[in-house]
Order: sequence, then structure tokens, then C-alpha cells
Amino acid sequence: MYRGRLKRDLALWVEKRLIGQDVADALLRDFDSRRSSFSIGGVLMILAAVLIAASILLLIAANWQEIPRLVKIGGIVALIWIFYGLAAICFARGADRLGGALLVLGAACFGGAISLIGQLYHLSGDAFDAMLLWFAMTVLSAAAFRSAALTVMAGLLSFSAFGAFLDLFEGEWHGLYGWWPVLSSLVIGLLSAWTGAERARHFIYLLLLGWCGWLYSLWPEVGTAVAFAAVGLAAFVAVTLPMSPVSRILGGLGAGPAFYSLVLALLGLGLLHLEWTDGAGLALLGIVTIAVTLLALALDGRDNGAVRYLAYAVFAGEVLYLSFVTIDSMLGTSAFFLLAGLVVAVLAMVVVRLERLFATRISEDRA
Repeated sequence: MYRGRLKRDLALWVEKRLIGQDVADALLRDFDSRRSSFSIGGVLMILAAVLIAASILLLIAANWQEIPRLVKIGGIVALIWIFYGLAAICFARGADRLGGALLVLGAACFGGAISLIGQLYHLSGDAFDAMLLWFAMTVLSAAAFRSAALTVMAGLLSFSAFGAFLDLFEGEWHGLYGWWPVLSSLVIGLLSAWTGAERARHFIYLLLLGWCGWLYSLWPEVGTAVAFAAVGLAAFVAVTLPMSPVSRILGGLGAGPAFYSLVLALLGLGLLHLEWTDGAGLALLGIVTIAVTLLALALDGRDNGAVRYLAYAVFAGEVLYLSFVTIDSMLGTSAFFLLAGLVVAVLAMVVVRLERLFATRISEDRA
């Protein structure tokens, strides 16, 4: 998607004679030569590795009775070493995508080995313990090979471990295990920075959002929803406000921090809609929700498409929802929209002044 937009921009700049065609071609070649650029061949290799890994895991699950135990264990251990060894050779020869696919196969075989040994020798333990061991080994392998593919696999395993935890303890909080999503998010964050797997950072945000949803299921109270909205809004402002030190530190992380912070804030506001369904509470909540969407558009709507479309969708949804719940009173609906319109007008004036202030300060900093 970004390549297509870049190609269109380069063509436009060439047409306006801002750059030459040779410069545009060189810029596009440089983008295509980067390791993170999209490759159909690389995607197909990873998909092939996933299918082969699924086949191996299903064969292990079959637990063939006619094959001796030591042969089974020796075979799966040999597969692990073979795949990791071949991956090392591929990396040494510059075949990074093939090496990543082989690492995925090796990590999958390690998970199969855990299951096979537990199955054959009836070892005590549960699925959560097995997932933790599998996750830890995958993280170590990803760090050792600096593999983006294994970083993504570790992200998937963190979700699987969280699901196994919820199943084991029936969705209840259980000591330090309840902090697993936070800990695994930290590990994946450090790992993605080490391996350069930028897309794996989405697992961090999704894990934390899932953790927040689980916390609300444990404490379904107004205070919990308010905390989500407040923390999400504070994080969004800290990430997007130009003069914020947090914005300068996290500026290289892309659109993710701002978008998912806004999602958390809107999640809290959405949960509050379940508590406040009429009266002054609903009116105030509606105004706050609309104000948050306008603030999001003002601070990051121009540069962050994900934030922009989310704000548009929530703004439209909120207006339609308020119209629906107040349809029996046209006068009440009219009064609400009048009040909301006045608030939006005031916010627009404030936003215009803030934009001018930010533009002046940015110009002064550059000077």
C-alpha cells in the first residue's frame, strides 16, 4: 500500500518537474531493495512453512503406536536441528526469507516435541506451562537469529498462552500470571526492536487491549471504564502533542501508539455507554465522545489515516446512536444537537489557535 502511494507521489513530482525521472526511479529501487519491502515469494515461503508445520504437528498428535518412543523423540529432535541448521546456512548465504521459513519450521517442531514428550511419558503440567516454554524458546531463537518471522510467531504464541491461561483458571485472576499480557508485551517490544520486526509491535497493542477487556470482565464497573478512557486519552495526547517529550521519544514507532491509545479511550467511552443510557449522563457522555473524536482529528488526523478514519466512524456512530435513543423526543434531540454544535464550534476555535501555536513553535525550533 505504501509503495503504491509512493509511486503515485513520485510520478506527480516528476510531472511537476520537482524531481527528474532518474531520481524517481532510484528512490523506488531503493525502497524495493529494503529488507522490509513486501515480497510475494517471502509470503509464500512463510505460508508453506506454516502448512508443513501443521502437517508435522498433526503427525505428532496422531501418536503412532507402532513407532518406538525413542525413535519418535529422536526424529523430532533431529528435525529441530536440521531446520535450524539449514536456516543458519541460508542466513549466511543471504537467503533471509528462506531462512525465516526454516526457523518457523524449527520452532514449530520444538512445540511439537513438548507435546510429544508430555504425551509419551504422561508428564504433569498443563497447556499453559507448555505454551510458556514454547514462547520462551521461540523468543530466544528469534533473538539469536534476529528473525522477524520468529518474532511474529512469538507474538502469536503470546496470545495462545493468554488463551491457555484463561482456560486453565476459568477467566479468573491468578497471582502474577494475571500480568502475563503485560510481561509478554514488554518482551515482544524489546524483541521487535532487536530484530527490526516493526509489524510485530501490533501484538503489543492488541495484547494490552485484550488484557483491558479481560480486566473489565473481572471488574465491570463505571470506575474501570472511566480509567480506560482517561488513560487512553492521556496516552493519546502525550503521543501526539508536538511539544510532548513522549511524542519525540515514540516518534519513530509510526502510527500505532496514537491509534491504539485512541482505541483504548474509545473503548472506555463505549463501556460507559452501557452504564449511562439516558438522561444527563448520556448527554454528557455524547458530548465528551464527540469532543474526543474532534481532538483526535486536530492532533493527529492529518498525518495518521488510521486515527482519522476511526474518529470519523465514531463521530458518525455516536450521532446516529444519540438520534436513535432520543427519537421519541424531537425537542430533546434538537436541544442536544444545538448544544453539541456550540461545543464543536468552540472546540474548532480552540483547535485553530492551537494549530497556529504549534506551527509557530515548530518554526522557531527549526530556526
